[in-house]
Amino acid sequence: MKKIIIAFLISFLTISLFAGGSSEKPAIEIKNVITMAIPVDPDGLDPQLTASASTFQITSNIYESLITVDENGEFIPALASSWKVSDDGLSITFTLRDGAVFSNGKVCDSSAVKASFERLMSEISVRRADYAFITSINTPDNKTIVFNFDSLNVAALSSFAYPWAAVVDATSENLRNKPVGTGPYVLTRWVAQQDIVLDRAPSYPYEVKNDGVRFVIMPDLTAEITALDAGEVDLILITGDLASAVENKGYNIISVAGNGLQLMAMNCNNPALSDVRVRQAINLAVDKDEVIEAVWWGYGEKIGSHFPVVLKDYVDLSNTYSYNVEEAKRLLKEAGYESGLTLDMYLPKNYQEYVNAGLVIAASLEKVGIKININIVEWAYWLGEVYVGRNYDLTVVGHTGRLDPYALLVKYLSYGNENYFNYKNSEVDSLLEKYQSELDDSKRSEYVKRIQTILAQEVPALYIQDPIQIFVSQGNVHGFKAYPINIYQMKEVYREK
Repeated sequence: MKKIIIAFLISFLTISLFAGGSSEKPAIEIKNVITMAIPVDPDGLDPQLTASASTFQITSNIYESLITVDENGEFIPALASSWKVSDDGLSITFTLRDGAVFSNGKVCDSSAVKASFERLMSEISVRRADYAFITSINTPDNKTIVFNFDSLNVAALSSFAYPWAAVVDATSENLRNKPVGTGPYVLTRWVAQQDIVLDRAPSYPYEVKNDGVRFVIMPDLTAEITALDAGEVDLILITGDLASAVENKGYNIISVAGNGLQLMAMNCNNPALSDVRVRQAINLAVDKDEVIEAVWWGYGEKIGSHFPVVLKDYVDLSNTYSYNVEEAKRLLKEAGYESGLTLDMYLPKNYQEYVNAGLVIAASLEKVGIKININIVEWAYWLGEVYVGRNYDLTVVGHTGRLDPYALLVKYLSYGNENYFNYKNSEVDSLLEKYQSELDDSKRSEYVKRIQTILAQEVPALYIQDPIQIFVSQGNVHGFKAYPINIYQMKEVYREK
């Protein structure tokens, strides 16, 4: 499918009304607040105590991490104005911007940043394991903070850009309901299941192109479109089945691949699936374009390996095994399964799109003699028995992308805890190990591209797509951007006069 990227933004500028003639009357200020519909309430507003994307979409406007990313995934300054990785890669030094203060008026200096990270690394934090690589934190002066590591971690810098690494005022109580950060907005109202209102923070030193943001909780996507048509909201996120409802109405539409991927995993411990010819036959037997059209209404970027299209080291391997039923049958015959094969497929009940995809794939596999026993299970069962227990043959699921490729590809490390594919390849192991000890960016890029190629050839999964997000805004609202991490940056959004 042809990817459409129409850059759009959403925001509000102060509107001044002037009388005609040469004399200018006093301006009448109308407060402009951007209204965005979101499907669910956040799981609190403390970024260190949750793994919920709905929280980070809000908190990324209240708090700041030391660094963040632009829409291309490049690191840019946030609370820190600059940073330096040591030559041996065992420390990162950040310099804080001048005059940083929290929304409660307290100074945000290096000691405050250190206290925030100590909280992030403590037992109360759901992300503490992600920051266990930090062995000590030094604060040589008020603007400088140094993070030290015992061993090389080339993904360390990216760890400081995620929204859960936001710097909070660790001395404040009840950040869940009363957030205190250094970002462009402050919370002024939160009515559960109704709305969240943010006002521009007076202490934020950079330009904010609107007066505030209102997030309205609207679980029903059809209701969101109705509200957009009525002018009650300025921005919504919809699914592909509703795209026709917003076309030709003068709205700004952006369809952009996200940082994630969806696949059908194969358990390589199964005797049949341990044979690469069977896995290749399965890939040949399934028309990915048909799956994307049937399940996601055509809104997906077809992929051929475990790598989102938005990351810089992406290699297009989507046609490594193009749809070919006869070749699939030939490979199955060669592998000794000419008379047929039966496999168990487990699908997570909570995710209807994965259930639907599994049904479409199963129908395709039946045509080449592979009988599929479908088991639709609760999410808790899937996590415990399929992902952790690895008791399955086939399963359809999605993976959230990360900023550093290692976090994606480590799932294929033969001795790794995340390798629920039970896939083993000594070259992949070696490349992942070398990646972790290589400081040269160009060499790491070579390793990543080679791993993608190996996975595309040996296919421990049927790699389906990188899902596409569809944002829609009013025609006079601009500036909204999609990012490779799950954040909304509303400060850039503005409304034309």
